Amino acid sequence: MPDTTPVEISTDGACLGNPGPGGWGAVLRHGSNEKELSGAEPDTTNNRMELMGAIKGLEALKNPGTSVIIYTDSTYVKNGITQWVKNWQRNGWRTAAKQPVKNADLWVELVKQVERHDVEWRWVKGHAGDHYNEIADRLATDAAKTLRR
Repeated sequence: MPDTTPVEISTDGACLGNPGPGGWGAVLRHGSNEKELSGAEPDTTNNRMELMGAIKGLEALKNPGTSVIIYTDSTYVKNGITQWVKNWQRNGWRTAAKQPVKNADLWVELVKQVERHDVEWRWVKGHAGDHYNEIADRLATDAAKTLRR
């Protein structure tokens, strides 16, 4: 019988200046297994790094159809993927005000990753003691700091 326990992914993004050097972090958990991922970009924004944390966390899952719970402290990411993205797609990646959607390249990639799995999105308050959010934040901040001059 296949394991139906969801993979839990806590994600975060950080930016030293906005824009500036940025980093993303993701903590993947399944049963007793944990995996930490992070990366950095030299000239980016906090919102881009928040998106990258979710994208990279989902990319790390090799089996399509995996049940996933993603925890994010970014209302931009949670609301974007659960509420706004369908209209953006329908409007040719334009907002209701007919402006290009910011970070459309990453939204397209996030949609692609989400479509591979069964994803539930949960918002957590940042910097409020959520253990895995704190780890994801540290991973993102540490990654960003590697680029500091």
